[in-house]
Amino acid sequence: MLKVWGRKTSVNVQKVMFAVGELGLQHQRFDFGGPFGGLDTPEYGLLNPNRLVPTIDDNGFVLWESNAIVRHLAQRYGRGTLSPADELSFAKADSWMDWSLTTIFNDIIGTCFLQLIRTPAKERDVRAIEAAAKRASEKLGILNQQLHGRAYIMGEHVTTADVAIGTLMYRYYNLPIARTPLPNVEAWYGRLTKRPAYQAHVMIDFQSMKVPGA
Repeated sequence: MLKVWGRKTSVNVQKVMFAVGELGLQHQRFDFGGPFGGLDTPEYGLLNPNRLVPTIDDNGFVLWESNAIVRHLAQRYGRGTLSPADELSFAKADSWMDWSLTTIFNDIIGTCFLQLIRTPAKERDVRAIEAAAKRASEKLGILNQQLHGRAYIMGEHVTTADVAIGTLMYRYYNLPIARTPLPNVEAWYGRLTKRPAYQAHVMIDFQSMKVPGA
């Protein structure tokens, strides 16, 4: 059985669990990291020397890094569905996965989320939040173009591209930040919110993660 280490409120763990849910995989998830600790134990260090989450054990195959995990699970258990069957479509989906990390992750999570949820209000950098929100909206305009005439990023079916980017969207649309109207992105996000795997693993209230004074 697939084993997953990582707390359910971690956005990177949510990404993996979204994929697990879409694939319908039997699994066990263990709360590690954040308030649960456990990352500094010798046992966990053997699994993941970075001492971060998520980590998986897929029937004896141990892997870390959320995007790598999603690719592995999709290739092993969802080739032709979550993982596009042909090489060119797979490469395109793969490029969107990397885009999620290189282009929008830092503005949405590294700045807006951390400043608004994990930083006391009196210590916030309001200008940094506003600038990051503006950049995120501009970059999501690229996704808005890609989604024109498509239900999901690669077409009519959810793929790894939707998993990687879609996981970030719950926080993006539920943080008190300015957002440019993007009809195609908003419609796509609406479709994601109706998927059971997204509801179960991504749409998790993050208000409990607020630090005192945030």
